[in-house]
Amino acid sequence: MSNVPDPNAAFRRALTLQKSGNAAEAAKIYRRLVRSLPGNPQILFLLGTAEMQLGNVPESIALFERSLKLAPNQPRALCNMGTGLQNLGRFDEALACYDRAITLDPSGATAFNNRGNTLLSLGRQDEALAGFERAIALQPAYPEAHNNRGIVLGDLKRRPEALAAFERAVALRPDFVKAHCNRGSILNDLDRYDEALACFDRTLALDRDYALAYLGRGTALFYLDRTQEAMADLDHAITLDPGNAKMHCTRAIALYHLGRLKESLAGHDRAAALDPALAETRWNKSQVKLTLGDFASGWELHEWRWKTPAFKSAVRNFTQPVWLGDRPVAGKTVLVYTEQGYGDTIHFCRYVPMLRALGANVVLEERGRLLPLLRTLKGEFTFAERGEPLAGFDLHCSVMSLPLAFKTTLDNVPAEIPYLFADPQKEKEVAGRLGDKLRPRIGLAWSGNSDQSKDRSRSLPLKRFEPLLLLPAFEFHSLQKEVRPDDAAAMTRFPQLRPHQDEQNDFSDAAALIAAMDLVITVDTVIAHLAGAMGKKVWVLLSWMPDWRWLLDRSDSPWYPTATLFRQPERGDWDSVMRAVKNRLHSEPPL
Repeated sequence: MSNVPDPNAAFRRALTLQKSGNAAEAAKIYRRLVRSLPGNPQILFLLGTAEMQLGNVPESIALFERSLKLAPNQPRALCNMGTGLQNLGRFDEALACYDRAITLDPSGATAFNNRGNTLLSLGRQDEALAGFERAIALQPAYPEAHNNRGIVLGDLKRRPEALAAFERAVALRPDFVKAHCNRGSILNDLDRYDEALACFDRTLALDRDYALAYLGRGTALFYLDRTQEAMADLDHAITLDPGNAKMHCTRAIALYHLGRLKESLAGHDRAAALDPALAETRWNKSQVKLTLGDFASGWELHEWRWKTPAFKSAVRNFTQPVWLGDRPVAGKTVLVYTEQGYGDTIHFCRYVPMLRALGANVVLEERGRLLPLLRTLKGEFTFAERGEPLAGFDLHCSVMSLPLAFKTTLDNVPAEIPYLFADPQKEKEVAGRLGDKLRPRIGLAWSGNSDQSKDRSRSLPLKRFEPLLLLPAFEFHSLQKEVRPDDAAAMTRFPQLRPHQDEQNDFSDAAALIAAMDLVITVDTVIAHLAGAMGKKVWVLLSWMPDWRWLLDRSDSPWYPTATLFRQPERGDWDSVMRAVKNRLHSEPPL
């Protein structure tokens, strides 16, 4: 017998309370009903949903389990139980719940959407995307699924598609706070900072205490050089969510770019204390340490990159052990593979002959465009093109981990140059194309890969080089393989700058062209590394807080003895850099 006077009335009241957002009062009534009607699976299910709303996840899972024992074929209970398991990090069990729910009801969009969230937590982005798209196919007006689809597309760097997904989500639900914020974040990623600001302002109009919106707005303001406002927003985000390690990590990155390196280190340490498993904060801390010249701890922290989302796609799951200088390699075959940009490979391939000198048989794997150049390394190596089957090997190491393996410090940087060379036949062909040299030849490179995270601060529009290009005493040659549309238009204004992009099929062609120059002037891109590796005189133009490898407060580089560094005296001040280069050309013209 029930000890609730009117169970039906109590049940209806509990439902009304729960729908109005009063889960606590609803749960009290459901608990009384469970005591009165312990064998009712629906009441157990509803009490489970109320407990989940209250944040009592373990209790909710136990209630869903009890409900499912009484009535196993409940897709909604399975779906909600999966959500609870996911919240506890029990992802495989969550997937099993969603799979059972989908088997029972293949038309259930919620199960596909929630399953996608679990797959995303597991780093299985392609499967997650398929789940969100299936949910949308079943229920096109499903704002959460569109929002989640945008998140995974953003992770996959398919940013225009991600933006469209977030826009669809907010069109379906104009007050969807998370989707507005996510849209702003993607606009930040697309360097559309003014639009991002408007988006974050819209988010905050909906929820003044939404910490992620302050974080995103602070990021946008930072890149718009409104640094005081940016730091105020980042600080407020942390005030709202002080235990969020990612908030502290983002603020620490901003401090790094402002040159406040000690504060940046403290911020990263705070983030690591809050979440020791957050790999991004250790990886970012490595950049600060390396910038400061603290290579010993910097290289160790550098290995945390493999655990960050940005590097998941670069992880090589070989069965052979990794080599980090911890065991003899004489007589062993070591696979050295590349992971990041072409410039990184050119920078660190200097270690490959050192590995060979230890008695290792080295297999060097790289993409096709760089292989002809790498074949000029001195020593006997086996070369493999990325994507082709690999022969047997005993150990492996990323080229970016070789400085750690060789315990590199500022005092023992291997800087014997040149270590890469131009092909003699290609040099002759370039000489024939260029003709007689009447004036000193200067090669220019002004922009790098636009997808690189720091490209906005390192690349320049060609028009910035006008003070140099107007100097009549020199012959100028473009070393750009890729020319952006605005720069292509600008090149028509500078007939004194001779283009060569059609002559560069791979980096050995670039090397032959560089060999014909008396001086290379370049921003921080692959050309700086190639010229330095060839021992060519190179002037590198650097932003105020450049990549770590250029260190701080010095005009030379321990990595490249023939390099001269021209640094911004203040953030964004390229005019001073150009004046300094122009003055140096007058006082020390290349011969």
